[in-house]
Amino acid sequence: MDLYTNLRKGEKGAWISIGAYIFLSSIKLTFGFLGSSEALKADGFNNLTDILASIAVLVGLRISQKPPDENHHYGHLRAETIASLLASFIMAVIGLQVLTNAFRSIFEPIAEAPSLITAWIAFFSAIIMYGVYRYNLKLSQEIKSSAVRAAAYDNRSDALVSVGAGIGIFGAVFGAPILDIITAFIIGLIIIKTALDIFKESVMTLTDGFDEDEVETLSVLVRRVPGVITLRDFKGRNHGNVMFIDLTVSVAPHLNVIESHWITEEIEKKIQKVKPNCVILVHIEPDSSFSMDEADD
Repeated sequence: MDLYTNLRKGEKGAWISIGAYIFLSSIKLTFGFLGSSEALKADGFNNLTDILASIAVLVGLRISQKPPDENHHYGHLRAETIASLLASFIMAVIGLQVLTNAFRSIFEPIAEAPSLITAWIAFFSAIIMYGVYRYNLKLSQEIKSSAVRAAAYDNRSDALVSVGAGIGIFGAVFGAPILDIITAFIIGLIIIKTALDIFKESVMTLTDGFDEDEVETLSVLVRRVPGVITLRDFKGRNHGNVMFIDLTVSVAPHLNVIESHWITEEIEKKIQKVKPNCVILVHIEPDSSFSMDEADD
């Protein structure tokens, strides 16, 4: 299954997330206002940000499927990252709004405890989101998509947030109304933290940052390829779900073109075995320290 087929399949997970978030945010905000629950309203606003994030993933997946053209020689795979960056700003704004509302509620008289039904709505939402999480996790493993996997983990954290909201509401119903406001405040912090995590990851990708652990792991594989004397240079960058790697290795100077090409193919096989969505460019250089006596041996 090729990359673009995987991107199309990944859209299904984004659509399911969008549908679930629209449904759950609607009932949470409705019952949150009717049932006087700050925690459930905050959870509903959290799901609104998730709708935007899922739409960003969907749009990114759709644009990423466009093939390379004269202005985009590497394709449009970074469209997904740009959309995620924009979504992080929107999430941060909504998170700050939730925090502001919760903070104001602390200094306002509590008219009544939230309705018990709002707690059950929160737990019901947690069950729904856990099911979406399991589906997207399985899909991400099937198509090897980091974007869908990230969406799955977002689904899981949303399920946990709903469980926390339900617990906070129960505490408020049974004699501690301040717990409902505290839970709303915590949910606001979770929204902002998620926005910051997405922002940092997006900036890392857009500025051609590359994980040092990945460099070390893949460098070990390259050095173990027969014929490679020295790994002189290793550069990596990510475009969406595709990893681009540029390598410079030194080999024995007496090798012919066919033998050198065999080494490059072995390097590509080793790396693509652990990183299937990877484009590798290997530059071969003769090793000046390699003597002809060693070649004769």
